[in-house]
Amino acid sequence: MNGTGGPDPRRWFALAVISTAQLLMVLSDSVINIALPSAARDLGMTDASRAWAITAYVLAFGGLLLLGGRVADTVGRKRALGIGLLGFAAASVVGGLATGAPVFFAARAGQGVFAALVTPAALALITVTFADPRERARAFGVYGAISGVGAALGVIAGGLLTEFVSWRWCLLVNVPIAVGAAALTIFVVRESRVPGPARYDVAGAVSVTAGLTALVWAFIRAADPGAGWRDAGTLFALVGGVLLIVVFVLIERTAASPLVPLRLVLERIRGPVLLSAALINAGLFGLFLFLAFYLQQVMNFSVLRSGLAFLPFTAAIVISSAVVSRLTHRLSSRTTLLTGTLVLTGGLILLALPSVSASYLIGVLPAEVLIGAGMGFVFVGQPTLVMHGVSHADVGTMSALLNTAQQVGGALGTAVLNTVYAAAALAIGSATGDVAPYQLTFLTAAGLIAVAFAVPAILTSSHRIPSTKEALA
Repeated sequence: MNGTGGPDPRRWFALAVISTAQLLMVLSDSVINIALPSAARDLGMTDASRAWAITAYVLAFGGLLLLGGRVADTVGRKRALGIGLLGFAAASVVGGLATGAPVFFAARAGQGVFAALVTPAALALITVTFADPRERARAFGVYGAISGVGAALGVIAGGLLTEFVSWRWCLLVNVPIAVGAAALTIFVVRESRVPGPARYDVAGAVSVTAGLTALVWAFIRAADPGAGWRDAGTLFALVGGVLLIVVFVLIERTAASPLVPLRLVLERIRGPVLLSAALINAGLFGLFLFLAFYLQQVMNFSVLRSGLAFLPFTAAIVISSAVVSRLTHRLSSRTTLLTGTLVLTGGLILLALPSVSASYLIGVLPAEVLIGAGMGFVFVGQPTLVMHGVSHADVGTMSALLNTAQQVGGALGTAVLNTVYAAAALAIGSATGDVAPYQLTFLTAAGLIAVAFAVPAILTSSHRIPSTKEALA
């Protein structure tokens, strides 16, 4: 795996570098949320089009993750990590210097393309670097905490940079971090690859990315008052997206080297967990986007204060991740995941209650603590359960499948929640500062995550689920 028979003596330094790379990818999902109102004004985005600032990134990321995982497996995960980081830095420069919305959206898509190399390489490298189950448990705990904390830190960083410098630095700040991490990768990360010929399912990658883009386009167009669901363009995009996804499935059934080995997706435990991951992120991505707008437009928080208002997320995620990593010998990975999902649902329901408009301390803070605590459990439970028993040859593909489910869910969820918000605002003729559309949006997000709880709870109930410690063995 690692090129020698013994454990890598630099494995903890390698984990620090890999975690930094993963942190950068997660930050890019959330850092733009707080800065988006300022960027939208400067670049002339409409209320309907602003969702592309999020979805352009996650669509490219999610649509190409599977291909990125395969590339990382065959060309080398260390090499893929370094190339991905440098490409991500280049796309960040383009976005930070953009003078119009189309260039900005294109740069965000470029970030997503290179993130699709970094993320599967990172998770696969952790899996093969830490052979000892106890050490791997700690490594996954760090990875899970980074994934959760990064989302919260992103909005804090976005607030600080936008308030004191410019929203453009939310992208430009990525450059020195990415370049530095790429340089350190050369010295502290061991190469790991799967032997054999490099065969890539490009047709599958193109069809699934185009299909997902069409579906998101349909939802975003439906949110536009000038179009709606009856618009010919909306219907064409919706039908075309569904057909392209069907084409993708057919390609995967016959491809010599499919992006998605159906045996992994249809496995009795992994399939429900992947669907649950998509639904969880469908709710979470929309949460961060609309809570940022809620704090600024309804509660009249400054950009900086809005970012700092997300600090409880960070604290709750850190504490809950630490707790679950110490309970690996007692909790099954299924229990870990379901507990986190249930707590997440409760937090979002609390956020949707009428008390949300009362004050930050009464309506928002308690919900943030619950959501953050749930995220800590979820982000540890998901990878440990999904990666259990995966062969060395499938490590990159399986990690890419998990991240694909998360990103695709996030992209579609953001589009759906944007449509819900726009429809609610139009129906009641609300102004920018009205709370009702936000409450309905948060309640919809809670519904998505409630389904995410039900899917694995029902579909995996009859199977023995390994403990988190066993799952990491």
